Amino acid sequence: MSTAREDSLWWRTVTDFLRSRTAVFGLVVLALVVLAALAAPWITPQNPYDLMQLDVLDARLAPGARNGLDSFTYWLGTDGQGRDLYSAIVYGLRISLVVGVGSALIAAVVGTLVGLLSAYAGGRVDALLMRLVDLLLSFPTILMALMILAYLGKGIGNVVLTLVLLEWAYYARTARGQALVETRREYVDAARGQGIPRWRILVGHVLPNCLPPLLVIGALQVARAITLEATLSFLGLGVPITEPSLGLLISNGYQYLLSNEYWISVFPGLALLATIVAINLVGDHLRDVLNPRLQK
Repeated sequence: MSTAREDSLWWRTVTDFLRSRTAVFGLVVLALVVLAALAAPWITPQNPYDLMQLDVLDARLAPGARNGLDSFTYWLGTDGQGRDLYSAIVYGLRISLVVGVGSALIAAVVGTLVGLLSAYAGGRVDALLMRLVDLLLSFPTILMALMILAYLGKGIGNVVLTLVLLEWAYYARTARGQALVETRREYVDAARGQGIPRWRILVGHVLPNCLPPLLVIGALQVARAITLEATLSFLGLGVPITEPSLGLLISNGYQYLLSNEYWISVFPGLALLATIVAINLVGDHLRDVLNPRLQK
């Protein structure tokens, strides 16, 4: 009985989501981006991270130029280091997605646990944790990121750690607010009356009912993390130069914009824009589907 009810709920959620053309369009674009990033070694003619495959003589070639040595076409041109921009963009998507999804997942786990603990413990524990959350959210995000990375240094691991430190507070506040509502419901009182341990009530009963808003926050935070990583890389504090992400590719071409060599920055910028817009389209409609107050 419960299984049929859950299947009906999930089926209704999927059906409502697929009714929106913009959401489906965003999902298709996002799926293509993810597939391209996963299949990067097989769909690109060059590994832009392998310095042995780069030729400085091929630097800043216009879109459509041919490589005389390997006999392939630079469909999107090359950057200042001689990288095939198409290959660099696809590989850059891998870094952007790894950083965005990885930091969002870790931050979601940490923030959700903190939020649930804060809501269920109450009292001084709740006040202490929420004041810490308020303190973190009161500082400008980009300023905090620059300060942390200036101390930690460059690197994908350091960027992920920085984003986790900046993002977990959003999950904690959302999880706490939802958990405060759920802990006042009858099923929690019934579970307490049956002598179920508090941690089992928290994880097995309260947490599943807090997931819908957390999923929406997670989708939007992935886009936010990708944007922040691109900003930090553009400023020179993100990923290493030898493994450029989309933000660093945009930064590499910034100095050539006034020289009519627009493709070095424009094409990575379009790829970044498409990824972020697709994630936001999916996240926004997912919020509408999972929030009954916003449904007509």
